[in-house]
Amino acid sequence: MSSLGYIEKNQWGYTVEGTPVTLFTLRNEKGVTLQVTNFGATLVSLYLPDKKGELEDIILGFDTVSDYEKPNPHNPFFGATIGRHANRIKNGQFSLEGKNYTLAQNDNSNHLHGGIKGFQKQIFQATAFTTVEGPSVRFKRLSHDGEEGYPGNLRVSVTYTLTNDNELKISYTATTDKTTIINLTNHSYFNLAGEGKGNIFDHQLELFANHYTPVDETLIPTGEIKSVKDTPFDFTVPKILGEVLKDLKDSPLEGIDHNFVLNKENSKISLAARMVEPTSGRVMKIYTTEPGIQVYTGNFVDTYGKEGKHYGKYSGIALETQHFPNSPNQKNFPSTTLRSSEVYSSTTIYKFSIVN
Repeated sequence: MSSLGYIEKNQWGYTVEGTPVTLFTLRNEKGVTLQVTNFGATLVSLYLPDKKGELEDIILGFDTVSDYEKPNPHNPFFGATIGRHANRIKNGQFSLEGKNYTLAQNDNSNHLHGGIKGFQKQIFQATAFTTVEGPSVRFKRLSHDGEEGYPGNLRVSVTYTLTNDNELKISYTATTDKTTIINLTNHSYFNLAGEGKGNIFDHQLELFANHYTPVDETLIPTGEIKSVKDTPFDFTVPKILGEVLKDLKDSPLEGIDHNFVLNKENSKISLAARMVEPTSGRVMKIYTTEPGIQVYTGNFVDTYGKEGKHYGKYSGIALETQHFPNSPNQKNFPSTTLRSSEVYSSTTIYKFSIVN
């Protein structure tokens, strides 16, 4: 294997419509292995060493395309690229340049994660290549004007790079021919002990966020940007997730499903989160250009994943770098508007290491 890394491309079944699906396997010079598919530009698995050097997959997911095609809650967006607009938009409605738009409503009355057939269920064109950093795969698609109710023909590119520094870098770009909204993220669920190996209670999480956005009963932000101080959402110092979740078990959400406002004043890449699993010694740091991060502790996960393993409540945690939920309807939130003269660009890096 060269220092540029290893890439393998295999057919990975067919969609229900009969479209062939491809699985890419990337391996860096240290043996870390990433698998991604052009179905939903989805992150399928990520094999990392523990402090004994043993590799384990830390991403929740499935073995077959047909499982990824199934709807939530059977598949709660495991590993998917989320678009056009991550998270919720109230009543699936927003106004842009004096025109009202109505999106698909797929979360009670709200629009969630791009709609009924969002990016997570679309086939992307894929190109694999090596870089000086490590092996990469670039996924592209054209989201047509009117798809799920969104305006504009949107050309999207999502690039996964597995660096030789044990980083997973996800880079997004997009352009449009008409003013639209965009908010892309990845919806992987992590269990640093290994997927299917129990819950995330022992994980220690630190967020570089002094504020969060409170939500109403339908998980739509109220518009307030509130301090995390004296709330269960204060992760400004590392906290053991099991202790926090115990305090939240009687809350309506039975855990965390909130957007945190990162401590940053610009779109430069900066540290958003750090998570440690002490038994394996695995550490994950998340860097992003985005202003927020959605933390979802898998409060209602209940499905069967890889090798028939049962994924129950709290079996993984999603840490979705993003703009804030319902941003098109909240003028005090960072804008998700993209105009035809602009280029959307966003980068998130997951950096992995070991502590003994």
